[in-house]
Amino acid sequence: MNEPFSVRVTVRGYETDVQGHLNQAVYLNYAEHARWSLLQAVGVSQTRLVGQGVGPVALETRIRYLRELLAGDEVDVTCAFEWSGGKTFRILQTIRKTDGTVAAEITAVGGILDLKLRKLVADPREVFKELATDLGPLGM
Repeated sequence: MNEPFSVRVTVRGYETDVQGHLNQAVYLNYAEHARWSLLQAVGVSQTRLVGQGVGPVALETRIRYLRELLAGDEVDVTCAFEWSGGKTFRILQTIRKTDGTVAAEITAVGGILDLKLRKLVADPREVFKELATDLGPLGM
């Protein structure tokens, strides 16, 4: 199995809270950044999605905080899609320090919304298959 898609992020001081560690909400920003980076890497831009009349939606997100992150820490944020065959898919993500320490695990459930009908499309894989130039990083 190939390594999951990953982006490197440096924790910035203004992202930390009064205890000096990364604010809880910023973990979601890092996860979202990795997701969009993966989509862009495979040719799926926001413009192309909207052009097809669809957009990704988050339906559920779970974060397990395992180790604190401090200003200046560099982390790798992974992103792997998992397909079930229905209207939704899972996204599995890990935020890992460069020394290998896992700081957080994020599991999300998403779907693709038909922007006109305001309903999930029947098979989100088909949308990605139509738009992506490389299906490998999407787990297809």
